[in-house]
Amino acid sequence: MERRSLLTGLAAIGAATLVGCGSDGEKPSPTRTPTARPTTTATPTSVAPKIASTIASGLNVPWDIVFLESGDALVSQRDEGSIVRISTSGEVSKVGDVAGATGGAGGEGGLLGLALAPDDESTLFAFVTTDTDNRVVRLTLKGGSIASQKPILTGIAIGARHHGGRLLFDGDGNLFVSTGDAGDGALAQDRDSLNGKVLRITRDGKAAADNPFDNRTWSYGHRNIEGLAYDADGRLWATEFGDKAKDELNLIEPGSNYGWPEVEGTSENDDLVNPKVTWGTDECSPAGVTITRSTAFLGALQGECMFAVPLDGTEAGKPKAYFSGDHGRIRTIVTAPDGALWVTTSNTDGRGDLRDRDDRILRVTL
Repeated sequence: MERRSLLTGLAAIGAATLVGCGSDGEKPSPTRTPTARPTTTATPTSVAPKIASTIASGLNVPWDIVFLESGDALVSQRDEGSIVRISTSGEVSKVGDVAGATGGAGGEGGLLGLALAPDDESTLFAFVTTDTDNRVVRLTLKGGSIASQKPILTGIAIGARHHGGRLLFDGDGNLFVSTGDAGDGALAQDRDSLNGKVLRITRDGKAAADNPFDNRTWSYGHRNIEGLAYDADGRLWATEFGDKAKDELNLIEPGSNYGWPEVEGTSENDDLVNPKVTWGTDECSPAGVTITRSTAFLGALQGECMFAVPLDGTEAGKPKAYFSGDHGRIRTIVTAPDGALWVTTSNTDGRGDLRDRDDRILRVTL
């Protein structure tokens, strides 16, 4: 693989520095929320994001990032359908191609979310768009490469858009999977459909125990979720793309209906869950989200920025935009082992204006 141009500067950044961004039926009985895997304390604190360095450049739609114990990162490249490894010294090397992944500039599918098994670094899960469906596959890594691949959940309907694609492990070892409605809103209200949902599955792709409807559905009525994150107290949050009215930040509760396609944004229907924050669809288009320091940091594609949303328990405060227009479309934000944020641009996805060395991963300190 051709080496990417890199500016690491990782070791030189102090712990006090930070980097930022700028402006795309009846409920069941209560169900136990699975134990989360919090990575930060819930103590409120002010943040002042600053861009400290460029970690990597010349990437192809970097869609998700997971970290190894060594500090190296695995990154999915959406349209190429490949995974690359970024070492602590700043080198980029190819791990391998995920078989069957089909993406393309201007679309939304391809190789999307990644999740590393919490107790086994040789097992990596990926969300993949193929010619016939969206699916979750289990990859075995050996010697720095993909050694084998096995589908564990297939048949998630595809359309030209709305794939979802984010993966997240809960503290019980089950996997959350966000799925889009594939452009058919009715699927989001069908609790037996795999689309327009947050799913919760085992590592073999089966319905996890204690799911609210005795199937894979955890929550429903979603249009297109591309971001999932736990807060420090084990609450699950999700970003969701709206249609013509409102983008959303939601607090996800098991068995709950989030309203799509009947509702965008808030409503007075007590059977539906209202979002905690909304934006106009021309100012946000929220993609990936991470939560640290009692703040949700989310990438805004249409907004071309990073939004910081203060959280106080189950409530959310007023969003603030960082880096508006400075780096183009912002897709994924993750918290690195050292507490900094890794922020991916998404200008090679066919919908953005290309900048020099796109796409990039930026290091933001708080």
